[in-house]
Amino acid sequence: MTIYLVSAFILSMVCGFIFTPAILDFCKHKKLYDLPNGRKVHHNAIPRMGGISFFPSMVLAFVGCLFLIASNSGIDHPFGIWSASFLVGLGIIYITGIVDDLIGLNATTKFAAQICAASLLPIAGLYLNNLYGLFGIYEIPTYVGIPLTIFIIVFIDNAMNLIDGIDGLAASLSLLALAGFLAYFVHYEVFTYTYTILTVGMMGALVAFLYFNLFGKPEKNTKIFMGDSGSLTLGFTLGFLAIKSSMDVAHIWPYRPEALLIPLTLLFVPVADVVRVTLYRLFHRQPLFKADKNHIHHKLLQAGLSQGQALLFILCLAIGIIVVNSLLYPTLSTMLIILCDIIIYCGVNIGVNFKIKTTE
Repeated sequence: MTIYLVSAFILSMVCGFIFTPAILDFCKHKKLYDLPNGRKVHHNAIPRMGGISFFPSMVLAFVGCLFLIASNSGIDHPFGIWSASFLVGLGIIYITGIVDDLIGLNATTKFAAQICAASLLPIAGLYLNNLYGLFGIYEIPTYVGIPLTIFIIVFIDNAMNLIDGIDGLAASLSLLALAGFLAYFVHYEVFTYTYTILTVGMMGALVAFLYFNLFGKPEKNTKIFMGDSGSLTLGFTLGFLAIKSSMDVAHIWPYRPEALLIPLTLLFVPVADVVRVTLYRLFHRQPLFKADKNHIHHKLLQAGLSQGQALLFILCLAIGIIVVNSLLYPTLSTMLIILCDIIIYCGVNIGVNFKIKTTE
């Protein structure tokens, strides 16, 4: 299996390195730039459509590896309705993101597209059917699981979109989460080829993007942002993997008490950031969809950190949550572990707020 995963990663990364310069030239020719303003942290006009490379790079790597696997008749490589519904849904999200990057879409239109794409998974039979003791709840009925699944996927999709505020942040957090899901699938030796290849395919595309995003130079037309085409694609992929790893399916893998804890751990930082910002806006009676500078990366910049330092800080926080949860499980329940995560996150935010006040 390892050779196919490595092949998918390399093929996707190579595609990313080929596609991104072409996207940069296209953006330059069409003058498609993310312009600086009072809310944004960059000071130059930067091409904003780097995420266009994600979906085709992942799919090409996936198809290429399936072709290699097909040449070995002794290896099974199932491609079922769940995979198909995911790729169709991802295609809808991908196109929505491209249109938003090109001409802009209102929130209602984007939500409608996200709900339609997310609904394809329950229609195909993939939905959350067990909370594994969270809030004292275990199995949940279909009429609860289906809307909850759609809500979770749309929520994660928007969480990744909103945390894409400084260089490398959304891509790095996604790369970390994808690596976690990959390790989890490999550990249980399930979905051996279909989902692991899709996961490493997206990882390869992200590595290529990060090279241009973090090390590119605006004056040389080598720096690019992912745009909504990228952040929404990543969010939908992670939402799909979160539901896929959480669903209790006896004929695929055994009952796993940690199943819900895995995605909650891997996606805790972007999810917690959206929850905190939403609660802040509700408390202060501000519009929920109003753009502001209250996200964690904005606060770290206000505290005096550079973009690179803020990126490193948030990545360390995400890795720290993963380490803490790994150490606490199975000593504590999922509910208590998540409560510990919330305490840590609140403590970090209190510390950052204190630092902001002392520097004003």
